[in-house]
Amino acid sequence: MESAFTDRVPSLKKIAVLPTLLTLGNAVCGFAAIACAGKIDGTELGEPYFALSGWLIILAMLFDSLDGYVARLARTTSKFGAELDSLCDAISFGVAPAFLLLRMGPGWSPSPVFHQLLACIAALYVVCAVLRLARFNVETPLDPAGHRRFRGLPSPGAAGCLASLAILRGDLAMGRWSGINLDMVRGGLEVWATLGALAIALLMVSRVPYPHLTKQILRGRRHFSHLIQVILAVFVLVLARELALVLIFWIYGLGIPARHTLLRSLRREPRPAPAGLDDVFPH
Repeated sequence: MESAFTDRVPSLKKIAVLPTLLTLGNAVCGFAAIACAGKIDGTELGEPYFALSGWLIILAMLFDSLDGYVARLARTTSKFGAELDSLCDAISFGVAPAFLLLRMGPGWSPSPVFHQLLACIAALYVVCAVLRLARFNVETPLDPAGHRRFRGLPSPGAAGCLASLAILRGDLAMGRWSGINLDMVRGGLEVWATLGALAIALLMVSRVPYPHLTKQILRGRRHFSHLIQVILAVFVLVLARELALVLIFWIYGLGIPARHTLLRSLRREPRPAPAGLDDVFPH
């Protein structure tokens, strides 16, 4: 009986070492981001850990991009790598951003109701991220090199939205901004993080098409105007370097579904008016 069961279960004999190490680096960064967020205690000494935790999530995104690229380059893509990637993504782009969200707000309200609401939003974020990853595994082939669009907001993009707010808050604590009311800005970030997390959590499980930005921007031959647009975008981001990550991730997260909704409404043809009695019974 035992031999018959083992015959039906495929055994793992070989794995790609370098892509696997990069994928595990993604999980380690997610774990480190959670550990850093745990050191945020509401005092000024804990504020810089916002930025450190956010940057660790960004670093996890870099590992997540490199493991697939290296696996395709070495032609070592496998089912094992895809499953391991999703497990690590659940840590770095599901649990870590949700835990960081719990530390970001709402300090603006002493009522326990708002803190319970934030906990529910953080739990919803984790659920939507896990569902998004499971759906991606089912709907995407083993080698996703050819796909140019995602269905729903990718979990790394959603995590980047929250990580960018944490990095911005950490920069405020380090005194890189002057001449502004820090308490008011922190309160605004807490409200933004709470409501924004709810929006991006729902967008992860939506069917809104999101472009694969790296492939659409860098892959293939483009018109000269496309190069000019990319250069102008980089120039604007350099000028607003403190807000660069916030602009990139939130425009990607919320701007694309807004554009998608607007285009759908414009493409909708007006329905013909119902026929009157004069049309049914002509004179």
